[in-house]
Amino acid sequence: MTSVPHTTAIDPTRTALLLMDFQPAVLAAVPGSADVLARATEALDWARTHDVRVVFVRVALTPADAAAVPDRNKTFAQAAQAGWLEDGTPATALHDSLKVHESDLTIRKVRISAFAGDTDLRAQLRERSIDTLILSGLTTSGVVLTTLRQAADEDYRLLVLTDATGDVDSEVHRVLTEKVFPHQAEMITTADLARLISA
Repeated sequence: MTSVPHTTAIDPTRTALLLMDFQPAVLAAVPGSADVLARATEALDWARTHDVRVVFVRVALTPADAAAVPDRNKTFAQAAQAGWLEDGTPATALHDSLKVHESDLTIRKVRISAFAGDTDLRAQLRERSIDTLILSGLTTSGVVLTTLRQAADEDYRLLVLTDATGDVDSEVHRVLTEKVFPHQAEMITTADLARLISA
């Protein structure tokens, strides 16, 4: 994986780390998710140290949300109908290792993208003049892909933490991070984070 060039830097005051769908229901479905979560926790510690805004994104449906998902939604309808994304259950809570601080943003979504539907993520980022997003989450072909595509269209600078993302299919993860995402984002690892902030 290509490392971040030494010339690459971020402005912490205009940057947000998005930690997406690190919930028991999702973690259980992804092989190797414990390692991905560990890297995400490292990224969280880095963000805290450098005053980078932290955004926790989770997927959770109320009964009304689930009923509103039409059968034609091939990706999401089955999950909604099965009830395994029900809001207020342990399965849809943030993983215990990810501690929310008062200054963090927490977003509950009812579709795959962090920007989808009625989430106020877009407004919250705009209000804080954030123009750079560092993405971490499960899965690479789910929330990471859909959020990256939307954010790219809205002109954010994007960085993807390849070792703090994961997928049910490791080959899909590889193709996305090596072939697809680099057209719209910089691919980095948690080891590269220390080099993102220059004096």
